[in-house]
Amino acid sequence: AGSGRGKMAAGGAADAQARFGHSVKGLLTEKVTSCGTDVIALTKQVLKGSRSAELLGQAARNMVMQEDAILHSEDSLRKMAIITTHLQYQ
Repeated sequence: AGSGRGKMAAGGAADAQARFGHSVKGLLTEKVTSCGTDVIALTKQVLKGSRSAELLGQAARNMVMQEDAILHSEDSLRKMAIITTHLQYQ
């Protein structure tokens, strides 16, 4: 009867080892999935950041163009004021 118990103990140990292996595989799969999700989120954030930088650059270029237009208009108004003054004297 003693040898029967030895086989059951060995079988129980193998069963426990299989359950442990299965548990470790499950945890590993969870971690890999979690890391994958984090990488996707990080990638989206980086792309969003680069898009923001692109939009800021475009806005800065537009502001420079507007500033040039304003300076040109200011110069034209100054010249028109001078012409108006000369016409008033005549």
